Amino acid sequence: METTILLADDHRIVREGYKRILEDQTGFRVVGEATNGEEAVDLVAKLHPDVVVMDISMPRLSGIDATRRIARMGLGTRVLVCSMHDDRTCVEEVLRAGASGYVLKDASATELVSAIEAVRAGDSYLSPAVTQQVVSAIAHPGDRPSFAASGLTEREREVLHLIADGLSSKEIAQRLGVSLKTVESHRANVMEKLDIHKVSGLVRFAIRAGLVAP
Repeated sequence: METTILLADDHRIVREGYKRILEDQTGFRVVGEATNGEEAVDLVAKLHPDVVVMDISMPRLSGIDATRRIARMGLGTRVLVCSMHDDRTCVEEVLRAGASGYVLKDASATELVSAIEAVRAGDSYLSPAVTQQVVSAIAHPGDRPSFAASGLTEREREVLHLIADGLSSKEIAQRLGVSLKTVESHRANVMEKLDIHKVSGLVRFAIRAGLVAP
């Protein structure tokens, strides 16, 4: 059974490396390449690949947000995140977004192939190097959330900080020198990414993360 694969990474040399590895494997076919998160989502809708090998840090739309959108499509496409980040909060956020696996970029070609085969078969896969991080997270669920893992941009973090400080959208717009519409857009993005839809919830999140004092 052939496995069709979409590569999503903003570095051409990385995509070319993946492609050489995967096309040497019997039954694997790379059907497309995306250079940013939005393009990855569009190509999944168009090509319906079995697996997406997804980077986290990409322009226009992060790999986490792209994974979340792909999961909502309900096409059965499995997402395997391949990233340089090995902290557990990144792994947790990726899995919550709907990814089926997580591989570090310094993994061997053999491990990458095994991970793709696993998620294609409907299983989950975590690099051994990050498995212990997830086990630790289960053992210590009260740890602070990570902004790096949340996928928030620097400006969105600024907006969250100011919301937690009690500023209105109009006051935030004046403080940052942007339009009210821009602030409202950032605010909506923050709520969607954190899956928190009340200001009180945003404030609690900011306090737990150590962004503002309780």
